[in-house]
Amino acid sequence: MNKPLYHFFTNDHRRVEDLLDNATEKEGEIEMEYYHRFRTGLLKHIKMEEKTLFPAAQKANGGTPLPLAAKLRLDHGALTALMVVPPTPDVIKVIRHVLEKHDLLEEEPGGMYDVCEKLTEGETTELLEQLKAVTEVPVHPHNKADYALKSAKNALIRAGFDFDTIAYGPSNS
Repeated sequence: MNKPLYHFFTNDHRRVEDLLDNATEKEGEIEMEYYHRFRTGLLKHIKMEEKTLFPAAQKANGGTPLPLAAKLRLDHGALTALMVVPPTPDVIKVIRHVLEKHDLLEEEPGGMYDVCEKLTEGETTELLEQLKAVTEVPVHPHNKADYALKSAKNALIRAGFDFDTIAYGPSNS
């Protein structure tokens, strides 16, 4: 089966991952130009899903939200919150972990992209045009305040992730 929406989004996942890989290529260093491109690329990807793909699939599903959409939205909130804080090695480790789990839910057979593809079959060309027209999300400088990281950790918890466990491993207490 030809799956243009699936391929559009999975190719964009690889593009965003490549930007993160380029940003973290040198051990212990973050290439901020690449990280900025990763950051805006990830936020644009999330925007394409939240503002175009998920609403189109919900509409095609008789207005009923897709079961997986709620979890993916929580993941999007957590990833967006992680884009606010400076990219420390721990933050990068957590981002990679969340992206790996999140992307699997979207890409696996029967996952979100397959479901959306089937539901919106008659609108593929129009949706691809809309997706290609999505603009980047403007970003502010990173917020170094403690509350910003605390907010990101809370968003991760809501999405089913624990920052400290991912970054430092399970506690031995």
